[in-house]
Amino acid sequence: MACRILGRVLHQAVAPVPRSVPVSCSAPARWVSSAQHRENFVDLRSDTVTQPTQDMRDAMANARVGDDVWGSDPTVAELQEKAAKMFGMEKALFVPSGTMGNLIALMVHGWERGAEVLFGDRSHILLYEQGGMAQVGGMHPREVRTFADGRLDLDDLRSKVRIDDVHLPRTALICLENTHNILGGRVLRPDYMAEAVKVARDLKVPLHVDGARIFNAAASLNVPVGDLLVGVDTVSVCLSKGLAAPVGSIVAGSEEFCRKALRVRKVLGGGLRQSGVLAAPGLISLEVMSQRLHEDHALAKRLSEGCRAMKHLGLDSDPAATETNIVMFSVDKQVAGMDANELASRVAQVDESVSDGSGKGFLLWAVTESTVRAVTHYEISESQIVAFLARLKRVLESAH
Repeated sequence: MACRILGRVLHQAVAPVPRSVPVSCSAPARWVSSAQHRENFVDLRSDTVTQPTQDMRDAMANARVGDDVWGSDPTVAELQEKAAKMFGMEKALFVPSGTMGNLIALMVHGWERGAEVLFGDRSHILLYEQGGMAQVGGMHPREVRTFADGRLDLDDLRSKVRIDDVHLPRTALICLENTHNILGGRVLRPDYMAEAVKVARDLKVPLHVDGARIFNAAASLNVPVGDLLVGVDTVSVCLSKGLAAPVGSIVAGSEEFCRKALRVRKVLGGGLRQSGVLAAPGLISLEVMSQRLHEDHALAKRLSEGCRAMKHLGLDSDPAATETNIVMFSVDKQVAGMDANELASRVAQVDESVSDGSGKGFLLWAVTESTVRAVTHYEISESQIVAFLARLKRVLESAH
């Protein structure tokens, strides 16, 4: 009996995802048929949905490569050196994903099984990375209060650090997130970062930054990205979000950290061979795409302002809190006549009765029954934002 039950569990775990899944912006079904996607839909679910630029494709085709597990891929080496310099770190390591980058950092800092890591209670690592720190790393989290602007309550953080007692776990690491995903791309500023670094030093606990979108934070503040990492021990940065690379992240820190991180990357399956073909577009991400993020931020602000203007129809957003490329807007079911899931489903349907751009399907993520997320990126134009707002208004007015 036990074997049959285990067999069913394993079958469910590895069951293939259908090639075409009905559009729904509430988890888990958020996919559409790839054949129809780009022609009929405007994808605002995330900045991870972008296609590589033509320059990236050319760079991939012409990349100099070697076996990176042996440390002999020149393009990977160039990417790592450039990233380390930009971040103000001694060394950097190219990894397949942001989730792996964060897990590597946690496992290096939390080498002792049962170690404890302090996170904000709304952090991406805590909520959306499958508890990998426990599954794989043998660590566990302790939550710290998070303010609406993404800052951790440093007084609460101080109170959560364990004393040296044989009965208690060891506090191995403090984690911050910049920008803060689920709070709408909020930015941690240099003065707060300096305060957090001082607290970590006083507590003698290392500080890691989940900087998946830290280049967005730097663009918002118009400062070099390294200014946001002064005194930080380690950072993980995604190349495949607003920076538009097809795959990859960077984890960076001291030379000793990266020596250990290399071993952890290997055991997690992240040792890639001729990975210069993946590192090549990452160089364009750092050099070119990072310089245009302010355009995405301007469109996000326009979108947020448009949602605020539909407050009488049940939508609301805070343009002042829209600091980067993530827009969170609320849906008042009593006024709108529908919840966030239904609104996302309706605007995702292609409207063939409309000849302008607002007839396309607009893909969103309904985070909760009352909150929707939209994310701008390099493939989104001002005309598409205008069309999206027109579509939202039409859908809401039709419900009244």
